[in-house]
Amino acid sequence: MMKKTAAFLIGIVLAFCLVVWTQPLKAQTYPTQPIQMVIPMAPGDTVDLSGRAIAMEMTKILKTPVITINKPGGGSTIGANLVAKAKKDGYTILFANSNIYYAPAMDPDTVPYDPLKDLEPLCLAVSVPLTVPVQADSPWKTFQELMAYMKQNPGKIRGSSSGIGSVGHFNFEVIQFETGNAINMIPYKGASPAMAALLGGHVETSTLSLSLIAPHVKAGKLRILLISQKTPEFSNIPTLKQLGYKQDIMSVRFAFYVPAGLPDSVKKVLIPAIQTAIKAPDVMNAIQNMGALEDFVPGEEFKKMMTQEYGMARQLMKKAAPGK
Repeated sequence: MMKKTAAFLIGIVLAFCLVVWTQPLKAQTYPTQPIQMVIPMAPGDTVDLSGRAIAMEMTKILKTPVITINKPGGGSTIGANLVAKAKKDGYTILFANSNIYYAPAMDPDTVPYDPLKDLEPLCLAVSVPLTVPVQADSPWKTFQELMAYMKQNPGKIRGSSSGIGSVGHFNFEVIQFETGNAINMIPYKGASPAMAALLGGHVETSTLSLSLIAPHVKAGKLRILLISQKTPEFSNIPTLKQLGYKQDIMSVRFAFYVPAGLPDSVKKVLIPAIQTAIKAPDVMNAIQNMGALEDFVPGEEFKKMMTQEYGMARQLMKKAAPGK
């Protein structure tokens, strides 16, 4: 009887040791199965194309398939919610633009996740510079000239945006806050209609991505007065900070997120793989050809950036609809 009891106890001890010893082993061997990269936009979008380029490089680095899955809808919130509710095992990650925290900032009651609590940013990866363009034959050669005109003619400058709650919308707010000049925003259902309004003379300016307007600038139809961040191709275009203001207008940001609470052991594998992937020559060339920039920012630093932008969007919403 004593022998059986001793054998039983030894068995329990061995089983316990086996569990303890294999837990670190499992963490060290991540990943052992394909990783799903959820992209909450339709195929062919800039987020989608840059995400696919990064996924291909990550597959080489991790020696495990990184499979892109498109989950468009709800202003990117459907795909974001899918990842927010996913297992915290590192096999479902999100690659998304700024919409995933602007949408809940504008109307939190309609979005089933909290972007600051349910999702954890691994890093910022790509930025798409936004611009303030005018028609090439307009009388304003510089941003300062446009601001001087607006000061003398308040309310006369119209600006198109890709919709209420878009990054372009908030950029008009930044311009007003920094300069004291308010642009009369005309929201459109997307960036292409907003650009068509500018080209057609229905508005005097806009806030549009560099990738969208660059061909029209090169064709001599548009002129850029301001940009959200410096680019090699348009290095002569100033940012707000270069002009002496405290805050720049914002770029559209593409970042990687995981469900909050992902183990550090998994993050220590994923983050270096992402950083290496986005700095690979083929990936950088692909991103630049889309009119975007490789822009790696560590997760903690980017969390501060998105928190600031989220707070600004909430304030804008409260101003527009008191009581919300």
